[in-house]
Amino acid sequence: MTAAREAIVLPSLFLTVVLAAGVRPGTPLVLAPPSLYALVLAVLLASLLVQSGALDPLRLMSSSRSALANANGMVLLGALFLATAQVFTMLTPESGLPRIIMSLYFLVLMFHTMAAGPDRVRLLRSLGVTFGVAFTLKFVVLDALADPASGRLGRTLQMLLEGVTLGALTQDVQHRAAGYIAFVTVGMFLLSVWMLPGRMASSDRRRPPAISEPSITRRPSPPRPT
Repeated sequence: MTAAREAIVLPSLFLTVVLAAGVRPGTPLVLAPPSLYALVLAVLLASLLVQSGALDPLRLMSSSRSALANANGMVLLGALFLATAQVFTMLTPESGLPRIIMSLYFLVLMFHTMAAGPDRVRLLRSLGVTFGVAFTLKFVVLDALADPASGRLGRTLQMLLEGVTLGALTQDVQHRAAGYIAFVTVGMFLLSVWMLPGRMASSDRRRPPAISEPSITRRPSPPRPT
């Protein structure tokens, strides 16, 4: 990983995710902090990134690096932690039964993935699917239930759930820009996680140079007398 990516690109991306995921568009504009539950989920996801090899902390902070390089690595790890917590907070419904279900879904999935021990590719793929499901539930399905008159999906869901008490499912109507901001934020977060310095494969590590055997020059044998 280049120095520019570690010191500038990745911290800037993660800090942008922190701000974008905390924004609640409307009047007035609100910047929401991460919840305590999201901080716990962020710790679990950070452990998964290290376990799978998607993140190697020794490439960011170690005794072989200079003090300035270790400071850059500390800033990057802190920005990653805050961005992860903010994304979990953004994708969790605000209240009611959907908030409980999604919170349990995140927690169970973290422990299940930790027990499965996936590699880097499988973890990133699972993370994309998980965040995609959470995004669809909150910003598509629940938004449609909260304002069924805004589109066909809301009217269809209301017809399918006719007779069911929707008080525990519906959420407050969100600003129209909230879904678009969340979509871009999730994509930026997944891209930033993919760019993290991962654990190097054994074939990529430096190996000691092989000791070449001294070459032995053979002298031509003298011709036999006839």
